[in-house]
Amino acid sequence: MRRIFKEHGLSIVMFGLFFALLTGQSLTGHRQYNADQREHQERPVGYVAYISSGRFIESVFENWESEFLQMGSYVLFTVFLFQKGSAESKGPEGDEPQDADPRRAEKRGAPWPARRGGVVLAVYENSLTIAMFSLFIASFLLHAWGGVRAFNQEQLEHGGQVISYPSYLTTSAMWFESFQNWQSEYLAVGMFAVLTIFLRQRGSPESKPVAAPVWKTGE
Repeated sequence: MRRIFKEHGLSIVMFGLFFALLTGQSLTGHRQYNADQREHQERPVGYVAYISSGRFIESVFENWESEFLQMGSYVLFTVFLFQKGSAESKGPEGDEPQDADPRRAEKRGAPWPARRGGVVLAVYENSLTIAMFSLFIASFLLHAWGGVRAFNQEQLEHGGQVISYPSYLTTSAMWFESFQNWQSEYLAVGMFAVLTIFLRQRGSPESKPVAAPVWKTGE
């Protein structure tokens, strides 16, 4: 067990925090939802009913979509964009190990797609970006699905008219929720890229060595 945690501790802690915080979100969200229900003389709902409601689904996936969009676009942008001095950037001059053509690399010990070549390799060498954007699209659609359910529930409670899923995708409410999350993600990653030029965290692979020159690019 100790060896497993030593080798996989980062992902174990990250996913552990994710599940703990998602549980916290659902419990506090449930209480807040029922407080709103009582305030409007509506009947409170059970926990299972809440976590399957449009309101909870929307709140979860509107955040997920921004995270996957930010990570996917950042992976893609770092292929051809640079930030001199940043630990998060390749050097603006010369080739980096990440640029090496896998078709010319040593095949021994390489992942199966790299050995297979052809279309399989073409997909695999872009698979990280593909995965991130696929997760973004799925989260975006689930955000909209939860959003239209929450929107229509409010419409029915106030005597309004319900709308279809495609119609909700064109509403300002849908895009306001998305833009308010997207802008914060790009601010955070932009600040991180710039701050790693001047600031350090000893022992972290996300930082340059403490004694590295300010304008040294990369780790």
